Amino acid sequence: MKVEQIYTGCLAQGAYYIESEGEAAVIDPLREVQPYIEKAERRNAKIKYVFETHFHADFVSGHIDLAEKTGAEIVYGPTEMKLGFAAHIAKDGEEFQVGKAKIKLIHTPGHTMESSCYLLFNEEGVSEAIFTGDTLFIGDVGRPDLAQKVVADLTQDKLAGYLYDSLRNKIMPLPDDLIVYPAHGAGSACGKNMSKETSDTLGNQKKTNYALQEMTKEEFTKQLVTGLTPPPAYFPQNVMMNIEGYDSIDSVLERGVKPLTPAEFEAAANDTGALILDTRAPQVFAKGFVPNSINIGIDGSFAVWVGAMIPDLKQQILLITDEGREEEVVTRLARVGYDYAIGYLKGGFEAWKKSGEEVDQITSISASELAEINKEKGEVNILDVRKFSEFQSEHVLNAENAPLDYINESMLKVDKSKTYYVHCAGGYRSMIFNSILRARGYDNLIDINGGFKDLKESGEFEISEFVCPTTLL
Repeated sequence: MKVEQIYTGCLAQGAYYIESEGEAAVIDPLREVQPYIEKAERRNAKIKYVFETHFHADFVSGHIDLAEKTGAEIVYGPTEMKLGFAAHIAKDGEEFQVGKAKIKLIHTPGHTMESSCYLLFNEEGVSEAIFTGDTLFIGDVGRPDLAQKVVADLTQDKLAGYLYDSLRNKIMPLPDDLIVYPAHGAGSACGKNMSKETSDTLGNQKKTNYALQEMTKEEFTKQLVTGLTPPPAYFPQNVMMNIEGYDSIDSVLERGVKPLTPAEFEAAANDTGALILDTRAPQVFAKGFVPNSINIGIDGSFAVWVGAMIPDLKQQILLITDEGREEEVVTRLARVGYDYAIGYLKGGFEAWKKSGEEVDQITSISASELAEINKEKGEVNILDVRKFSEFQSEHVLNAENAPLDYINESMLKVDKSKTYYVHCAGGYRSMIFNSILRARGYDNLIDINGGFKDLKESGEFEISEFVCPTTLL
């Protein structure tokens, strides 16, 4: 029997490939399904099942394409949702044979109502692993507020109560030596306290995971819902795509990987109103870019920030990428439901510049250069676009917090007539912020390359640190 975790760092997502005696199953596949198909073909195996742990919010699953291309059966746990594709809705405790291995569905409502885990029995009939989806993470459990965005009569407190029961009645009685394989790790927005580890024994989780400790349902609910930040706006739209269906990834790639000359690119932008997305590195973008384009670098937390900055999944998008990365960008957009890339600038920004088209720039300076400006001019306007929690932990004295997460509110703090020096932690988010405001007519923003890290390490700026209040005895 073969069990393989296929982990995708940019989404902090784990898919799984299980194989026995020439039959295979895939759990929670990503949108691009060809790698799973090729893996099975190399091993002369047939993919028999596509198991889904729930209707995912943070990515569009590849279940439909994988089933259509392989003849595999899609399996979900108990649900009353009307699906836009053929699937087997399993009962709690239903078992599935994969070669000589056996997989048992355990219905564990809480993160969502259909959430299910899959218990794997090896070829000797011994339980070996459990694939927990978003029910149980390493160090955390799934947040209970996402399904309420899709199902009107649910509340996060109700879901938290269901999750409490699922964990204690369905998961914790299982053997301690089971390997726990979750759907996500640190960096995912589907939980708040996930470990960077991507697997563990159930026994160790019983000892170390806060959510599995002895407590009442009320205490559990309070712990679970306290400190939840609003989920990305694209989450409910991804859920509906996973329920209702979507275009084949082949169609999405064909539409998106269409080369356009500078003249064709400009005409497409003018005719369609498409958003121009430049995915090059922030400092490369700053030195020259197509006017009104926004920068979200492909080598950062790309999917997360695309989802946060582009509210409409049906927004048409024109791409500027590093040469040779066009298909990668279209694929990674499609992973989170952005299916309407309509072409890319052939030859990249260099082709645009050589064609004599207008170009724009964003001034970017180092921490030491800002220190000199600060000495010459006195106090300058510094915008810190990190999350409020990061800002609260420590920040440059007198800087103003304008979180990128809430850019529409944050831009209200910016006076177009004044100059602002903008930074994040290291330079990725600040360029997103600067490019979006630049496209909206804010011309007096200067980027601080290296972000807060360099500002602090320079020793030139007074840092305000959060001091935890103490109780006097």
